[in-house]
Amino acid sequence: MQHAVHDLVSVELAKRVADGLPMHPEWLDLARENLRRWLHRNADSPGLIRCYREWFAILDRSLDEIRAVLTEGTDEGQRLRQNSPFVGVLSPSEVWEIKHRVRNEATGT
Repeated sequence: MQHAVHDLVSVELAKRVADGLPMHPEWLDLARENLRRWLHRNADSPGLIRCYREWFAILDRSLDEIRAVLTEGTDEGQRLRQNSPFVGVLSPSEVWEIKHRVRNEATGT
């Protein structure tokens, strides 16, 4: 159950980012900066490097395509969301609100 809840949280966070991207194109710059920093920090992890490069390519697509990738309800979408470069675009209070709401909905509390 815990993994499923984590996935639900991930989807909700991604939806919030996707919804905000048209009004905040600067979030793409932050995502690219995150990726550059992570590439340097994790240079000895080929799997992560592949994922970061994949995200760089995604960020070069149209805004509609980026938004679709973020919210894709497939195993591929789930895999990509595990290393989403959009860390930091939502405020901590937004992130906690989403986590709290999704966890409560999942547990029925």
